[in-house]
Amino acid sequence: MVSSRLPLAALAAASLSLAAPALAQAPTLPPGPPVSIQMVTQLSPSIPQYTRVDIPMLREGIPARSGGRIRVTLASWPERNLSGPDLIRVLRAGQIDLAGMALPTVAGDVPLLDIIDMSGQNPSHEQGRRIAHAMLPTLNQELERFGVKIVAFYPFPGQVLFCRDPITSLADLKGRRVRTPGGSQNDFIQSVGGQPVAIGFPEVYSALERGVVDCAVTGTATGNGARWYEVTRHLYTLPIQWGVAAYAVNLAWWNRLDPAVRDFLQATMNDVEEQQWKLGAELTEDGIQCNAGNADGCKIGHVVTNRPMTVTRATPADEATLREALTKVVLPAFVKRCGARCGEIYNRIVSPISGITYVAQ
Repeated sequence: MVSSRLPLAALAAASLSLAAPALAQAPTLPPGPPVSIQMVTQLSPSIPQYTRVDIPMLREGIPARSGGRIRVTLASWPERNLSGPDLIRVLRAGQIDLAGMALPTVAGDVPLLDIIDMSGQNPSHEQGRRIAHAMLPTLNQELERFGVKIVAFYPFPGQVLFCRDPITSLADLKGRRVRTPGGSQNDFIQSVGGQPVAIGFPEVYSALERGVVDCAVTGTATGNGARWYEVTRHLYTLPIQWGVAAYAVNLAWWNRLDPAVRDFLQATMNDVEEQQWKLGAELTEDGIQCNAGNADGCKIGHVVTNRPMTVTRATPADEATLREALTKVVLPAFVKRCGARCGEIYNRIVSPISGITYVAQ
């Protein structure tokens, strides 16, 4: 497993930068008519992506930086009673202007979105970011059909298994019901004998509590922020994916904006993206340490002092199984869902970065 543990000095410096995020790149906005923006961004109001970046940089930073010309109404998914698959639909309908979308949850509507962060594809956040930006022009061409445009990418921590009962390897998933966000994770979980279950993120806590599912996949720190440690006992740290997500806008709304406002917002989203990737680089190991009850290693999340979780590190054998599943199961299943042209896109844009080539079955 690629660890994102940072020295304490580096963590402290990064925390300072996140506490006072810079908006130096955003251009000065000239006077003009007021603009109101409706944003719905994260899957929980308590996760660091929301509390440490979106609130200070979007809800508070944009009005301040724009001299009050732009007003932002910001909410998380559960605060608007929305689940992942809903986001692209309400965005397309113009009910909101900007959304933070977990890509696997909307891949049912736009299968090509799965191409960035398929299960087993990326050994690191950095590779996920390279693939995301390489794919951006092609993805936005695809999204134009839905009236949507991606304006920035951001990551979650390593996507790992939170389980009610002991798990020491992928073999332990056989026969278990595993909540996934959808997309390629379903193919992977099935390939190792598990049963994928579709449940919206806000409902996962209660599903784990009641035993509707045995395990659930999310980011190490994301699960910590959502208090999954209260309803699961075991954490298996194999990063199945890295949770690359996107901020997207309603295209018609975006195109109607005053060009100066649009440039201001795009520059701001570029800054937000930088802060989110810095945060994402820290969160995988921080989430593990917090869930394990290790106060010395838990610098961002909530340290679990009452019944800390049992953490099992990923085995080399399971890392190899994950990579093999990508080649033999996940990638072919993606092309089957998405169409032959998606295999061609993969080999042309993603393969030079991932080192994996799609071969027609």
